[in-house]
Amino acid sequence: MSTVCLYNGTIYTGFTVLEKSTVIIKDGTIEDVISNERFKKRKLPSDTQIYYLNGANISAGFIDTHIHGLHGYDTADGNTESILKISEHLAEYGVIGFCPTLYPKAENDFIENIKAVTNAIGKEKGAKILGLHLEGPFISRDKRGVLNPEYMREVDIEFMKKLYEASRGHIKIMTVAPELKNMRELALYCLKHNIILSAGHSNATYENMLEGMQAGIVHSTHFFNAMRRLHHRDPGVVGSILIHPEVSCEIIADGYHLHPAILKLLFRTKPINKIIMVTDSIKPTGLTEGPFYANNEEVYFEQGMFKRKEDGTIAGSSLILKNGIKFLHSIGIPLEDAIKMATLNPATLLGIQKTNGSILPGKNADIVAFDNDFNIILTMINGKIISFHE
Repeated sequence: MSTVCLYNGTIYTGFTVLEKSTVIIKDGTIEDVISNERFKKRKLPSDTQIYYLNGANISAGFIDTHIHGLHGYDTADGNTESILKISEHLAEYGVIGFCPTLYPKAENDFIENIKAVTNAIGKEKGAKILGLHLEGPFISRDKRGVLNPEYMREVDIEFMKKLYEASRGHIKIMTVAPELKNMRELALYCLKHNIILSAGHSNATYENMLEGMQAGIVHSTHFFNAMRRLHHRDPGVVGSILIHPEVSCEIIADGYHLHPAILKLLFRTKPINKIIMVTDSIKPTGLTEGPFYANNEEVYFEQGMFKRKEDGTIAGSSLILKNGIKFLHSIGIPLEDAIKMATLNPATLLGIQKTNGSILPGKNADIVAFDNDFNIILTMINGKIISFHE
């Protein structure tokens, strides 16, 4: 593989911001990050490819740890081709890695969905599959959102073993309700198998949450949404996550799921490195004409959100990560921090921060470049240019 240079960008390394600088990539790995002036003096191989970015923003590629679908394809379609299509479309938006997220379904269907996603691993032409995210089935019917309560169940370790076997060890995140019986047993199983437990779709009390955190729950799913509210006599799920800085949280930064003032409150309370932006996007995201369906139910688009036709309940989102970064920046969040929430922070949650999530020598060349209007100019995965728009 020849040397590739991304010349003249404002580089958000994940730790600092470097203006008028260049990234040098060799054999799929970041070799150096230097100023333009130093780059001009550097001797490079004759076959070096140089991409002139004219001051565009450069950062580590985006990572989405909670996504159900995109452009008419769904993780619940039950076929590997849909997952691969999601991978390709995500790369167009600067996403270099994702965790396909599955809703609870009937036992055999759920297992077949897991197998379909797992079979896509290693075949991606776009964003890499970084592990599966199971949004249930061990969650609360009281906080089900649009998920089907028929497929929610009490903790069942034998069933959990079947899910894990179907994934061939690729389950990375599991959303659970801490208040369920035998949650500690499940937590110990997941800890042993390197599965991140995330509190969500939960009606847990503060005491339930403390027990869950002591057992190994370290994360929370679409924070504020589908969880027990903050109350002055019972902080609940929301309060416990705000109170305990060690627990990280997902946010859907589309301007609809969370009021800007709530986001600002969160940023004052929670360490920035514990906030992870996700899309929770569903099958019709990116489509312009209906009818729209997700998880075999008809949804409609209103005020920037998809809602279930049956009762108007919010169904996932229509968010793209780059637009989430744009929105956070528009309400006063420093661009450097907004980028971290979609790069270094999710990489750290997934335990891949040594290779991904920031732009430093020795790390994977999984990089995105975008202009000040947040149009994607370039996506690079494993040092290979997936898309480039001058």
